Amino acid sequence: MMKPAEREERRARLKRAIETLAFVRGDEAPHVSRSGKFRESGWLFDIRNVILRSEALDDSAALFWETFGGKNVQIGSIESAGIALVSGLVAHAAHRGEPGASGFYIRKSRKKDGLLKMVEGDIDPRKKIVLVDDVINSGKSFMRQIEVLESLGRKPEAVWMLVRFRDTAYYEYFREKGIPIHSVFELDDFKDTLGTKNLAKKEPPPPPRQAFYPVWKFASEKPSYQHVVPKSDPALDEKRVYMGSDAGVFWALEQSDGSIAWSYKVGLHPKGKGIFSSPVLHEGIVYFGAYDGNVYALDAETGKKKWVSFEADWIGSSPALAPELGLLFIGLEYGLWRKRGGIAALDMKTGKTVWAYRDMPTYTHSSPLYIEKHWQVVIGSNDGAAYLFDANNGTLLWKFETRLPTEKELDSGFSAHDIKESFAYDAKRDLVVFANAKGFVFFVDRTSGKERGMFAAEFGFYSTPLVYENSVFVSSLDKHLYCIDLDTFQEKWRWLSGARIFASPTLIDGSIYIGSNSGRLTEIDPATGEERSFLTLTERITNKPVKNQKTQRFFVPTYANEIYCMERANIPSVSEMPLNVEGADT
Repeated sequence: MMKPAEREERRARLKRAIETLAFVRGDEAPHVSRSGKFRESGWLFDIRNVILRSEALDDSAALFWETFGGKNVQIGSIESAGIALVSGLVAHAAHRGEPGASGFYIRKSRKKDGLLKMVEGDIDPRKKIVLVDDVINSGKSFMRQIEVLESLGRKPEAVWMLVRFRDTAYYEYFREKGIPIHSVFELDDFKDTLGTKNLAKKEPPPPPRQAFYPVWKFASEKPSYQHVVPKSDPALDEKRVYMGSDAGVFWALEQSDGSIAWSYKVGLHPKGKGIFSSPVLHEGIVYFGAYDGNVYALDAETGKKKWVSFEADWIGSSPALAPELGLLFIGLEYGLWRKRGGIAALDMKTGKTVWAYRDMPTYTHSSPLYIEKHWQVVIGSNDGAAYLFDANNGTLLWKFETRLPTEKELDSGFSAHDIKESFAYDAKRDLVVFANAKGFVFFVDRTSGKERGMFAAEFGFYSTPLVYENSVFVSSLDKHLYCIDLDTFQEKWRWLSGARIFASPTLIDGSIYIGSNSGRLTEIDPATGEERSFLTLTERITNKPVKNQKTQRFFVPTYANEIYCMERANIPSVSEMPLNVEGADT
């Protein structure tokens, strides 16, 4: 045990280090806000600049082991600031009389190669776990770690950080879990020197992870962790949920308990790419494509085959139905030289090809959109072009090119301007809306095929836009969800997820729901972009959730071929963080 004088000396020295090395005002060094915009006001703590210095790290370690020494603890954190802190605390353990100390860190998302680990380092079942970080603001970083540990059957004994931004009453999530919060400092400790003070003393707690709670979970066999892309969206009827899997097994699960009603195995396909196609239900039949090159129509009650169309070499596209025409539309992929993609219209009753267009020079992974009002269908391809067809006979009405592909791109089947997902249609303005992998959203006149507007993001898109009222919502790999005005094509607001977003936004009960690679599903106010609630899962969320309005249950998929059945907890919807405050923990 340290003597009181030594403790105060170390604490004072560490406080001075934070004040002089970690505190950054906006007018001293402009920084990027949570909304993705540069700011020249406000402040933030760059604690990494402190813990990467030997004396400050030694003081931090001494204060940590003063609290947890002799308690047989193992130290854990999340990447990246926490890695240095865990390493430093473990390295100092022997000097503090704690031989055999060990640590681990949790990845923000599962590693895609090698050992595919979510957790680096072995979690010792004999030790109590203490999670550490440089600061705690909203607490979401710690929540993510707790969810991962709970999925492994473990629970931390405590969380510890250098600086706590808010009063402990704010952190209801931890109180409900019975996890105490230990901090060396709080913002009020810097009130006299830096002018900071604890946040949200009178503010209600943020929405806890238990905005939703699990009813059951189903995990398909042999998920492909290497493919971080949108996969098979779940589809619902009154009693079952349907989805494809990387292993080529199509599942029908009972919504009541997650038990298997039936399954169907498709043919030979590339490893890890079985069924990315999202199923569509109509009059007791479920339709989907697969990477064996076939389109399937199965009886939704029994899983028995109605018909199979052997139309392509591979199919990653999802079907679009035109019941009044009796047609199913789907994108096609071929192994032919410079005739690698296309679209087919199949008879919904027989699976026979009614018409097909096979002259797209690159792969066509995009899913078609049927514009019912005009009996037209639009689809994109990896050549960066959008194609509009007469849905009845397949006549090409126009082709909109975002950019001509190079010879090399034509040979590979991919381009930097790929259109990977589907389209949205704004009937009020007669606009076709879509996004490409280069980071542009296009607004194209449906009648002429001419561009009426364009919006540029910071990085590419792998998602389908959502039109709602006078806005379009589209999620980007630059980690933002954008709300764009359909009249001006200008940004209304953007929301930062903190991780890449492959999932497409969806509208449920007047809220936008969006998943991200952090494993978080967030409910967002479409008018303001403010968070209403959130849910944290262990794996990336690259697809849309769906809801059964009758049972009020949500079904949330992950890229690891899991599906969670969730029910909503009775909690208030509140906005979580003031926009004028920055911190390392988000």
